Amino acid sequence: MSMAARARGIDMPIVTIQVTREGVTAAEKEALIAGASQLLLDVLGKPLDSTFVVIEEVALENWGVGGVPVEVYRRRKKEGST
Repeated sequence: MSMAARARGIDMPIVTIQVTREGVTAAEKEALIAGASQLLLDVLGKPLDSTFVVIEEVALENWGVGGVPVEVYRRRKKEGST
């Protein structure tokens, strides 16, 4: 937020949700946006119309967990060797 906006007392929270690019539907994205916005309203009192939610879809090959690419992690977990 810019210093000018902060000085005017304008608070526009931005929530970024990152998911792997594996077919998240428009309905699921809509639910994520609604849920994140409602959470900020419930917990912090932030109005729905001042909350921005950005959903970033990350290519699977650019996602890692447990020190390895997610595809390797999932394969190991399925094989029982995480």
